[in-house]
Amino acid sequence: MTARSLDVLTDLVRLRTVGGGEGTAARHCAALLEEAGLGTRLLDWSPGREQLVARAGDGEGPPLTFTGHLDTVPVDADAWSADPYGAERDGDKMVGRGTSDMKSGVAAAVVATVEHMARPHTCRGVQVVLTAGEETGCTGLLGLDAAARAALATGGPLVVAEPTANELLLGHKGAHWMRLTATGRAAHGSAPELGDNAAVRLARAAVALHDHQGWPRHDRFGPVTANVGVLRGGVAPNVVPDTAELLLDVRTVPGVAGAQLRAQVGVLAGEGVEVADHVVLPPLDTSAVDPFVGLVRSALAASGLDDRAGPPARFFTDASVLAGLLGEGRTAAPSVVLGPGEPAQCHVVDEYCLAGRVEQATAVYRELLEQWCAA
Repeated sequence: MTARSLDVLTDLVRLRTVGGGEGTAARHCAALLEEAGLGTRLLDWSPGREQLVARAGDGEGPPLTFTGHLDTVPVDADAWSADPYGAERDGDKMVGRGTSDMKSGVAAAVVATVEHMARPHTCRGVQVVLTAGEETGCTGLLGLDAAARAALATGGPLVVAEPTANELLLGHKGAHWMRLTATGRAAHGSAPELGDNAAVRLARAAVALHDHQGWPRHDRFGPVTANVGVLRGGVAPNVVPDTAELLLDVRTVPGVAGAQLRAQVGVLAGEGVEVADHVVLPPLDTSAVDPFVGLVRSALAASGLDDRAGPPARFFTDASVLAGLLGEGRTAAPSVVLGPGEPAQCHVVDEYCLAGRVEQATAVYRELLEQWCAA
């Protein structure tokens, strides 16, 4: 790995961006890209959580876009064997929150773009979009106003640098998060028969949803899945709860309508439970014969890596929103998921990435940009 790639990744890991602070990371990357000659713009969304659009090219056509998110999930530092924000090295491993998900991908994309711009050539166009709030349902991109969305150069393809261990993926599941609420009747805890326990009703719904095996399936994407992520209700042990709430994470597949899933959840939850949408993100499904996929495969092969596409990812990415924005609302931009992080390291204790994979990703991105500009 070039020292600069490792330096960028180290700097990003040491910036704490758990549910905030992404603006600092965006400015750090903006400075590197501006020095390489890209024009940059910070997109206001929430204080301290600005997002970055950086672009270079002759402006005659749509650019190739790289995207990554700067936020990470929370961390319990006491459970880690190393400082979660220390970016410590252990052989080929760098340990730290966000190393795999997904600051290694961001670092590789930024460095590959900087190195590409240093090569004398006529640049067809490259755009780097770094987002905030992806971990909470792509809320950063969804929260952009019309003016901020207009700052995105549209019409070109998209590379999402999420963790795939540098395996090419042509799609991922969507997310349909639902909020289930139950309303009962309060009573004294010594006389539960006089009340209507909303928490028990939702607890039964949670078990039914967790145990259900009859979700729709897709030949390539597999089954729809459902996870009970939050279940809460009640105010004290001696009070029958009159309200309760459940947050459900349903991962969706192409061809299954949201209304169908919402209705199925309602049946499983039973009477007295209201079901409402919380976050809805469509799946990503790019055709294997799309010309851009061929270009990515060529870049992988030229870099000595396997160019075959793996199965669609179970996680969602910002492509659920960004592919539509880049496609100008007509057809989603052709998009692939390809990044150096380790998929199994997402959200875990002692998260790490492999330095060698970051080096590989940087080389692949650089080769892809060279082929893009030569096309």
